[in-house]
Amino acid sequence: MRIYLASRSPRRRELLTQIGVDFDTVIFRTGERSDPQTDETPLPGEAALDYVERVARAKAEHGARLLAWRKLPLRPVLSADTTLEFDGQIIGKPLDEHDAVVILRRLSGQTHRVLTGVAVAFAGRVDYVLSRSEVTFRVIEEAEIQHYVRSGEPMDKAGAYGIQGRAGMFVEHLSGSYTGVMGLPLCATGELLKRVGLKPD
Repeated sequence: MRIYLASRSPRRRELLTQIGVDFDTVIFRTGERSDPQTDETPLPGEAALDYVERVARAKAEHGARLLAWRKLPLRPVLSADTTLEFDGQIIGKPLDEHDAVVILRRLSGQTHRVLTGVAVAFAGRVDYVLSRSEVTFRVIEEAEIQHYVRSGEPMDKAGAYGIQGRAGMFVEHLSGSYTGVMGLPLCATGELLKRVGLKPD
């Protein structure tokens, strides 16, 4: 069985390939013509746990609707959303380089929580699983932050860093799922796919 992946993330594509899952991608519109159903803007006062579940489920549900509209073969649609929670606040992707610097300064020498929600829409239902991890950064020098931001790596990543990239050298301790921090917790995702009858090769 093949699935659809409702994500532009190259990391999620690599991780699905790693566990032997065959997939096609469902791409949502972005920019001025973006799909309102997949808006990632947090609601006023929304808790991080509620936010990540809402967005992951919305992406899976909208992906399933697109299959029907486009008359594509109906298969499970997998989506995921990753966000950071620090000091009770949701920290998403940086708006620009200045915002990335501000975020990394806040995370320096601190412990934050990474939440990745994974949803699968299939046969009229949506199943969901949550991965929670805690990441502790060592104190990051200002020159390191500036150099890292100039590399461009932080710009499309929740919390302004990618643990699988150069920012790996900032991580002093991780408790939870490494692949969950990357954006797709493989253990939880594999169990979720089993619920819809898919067993990776």
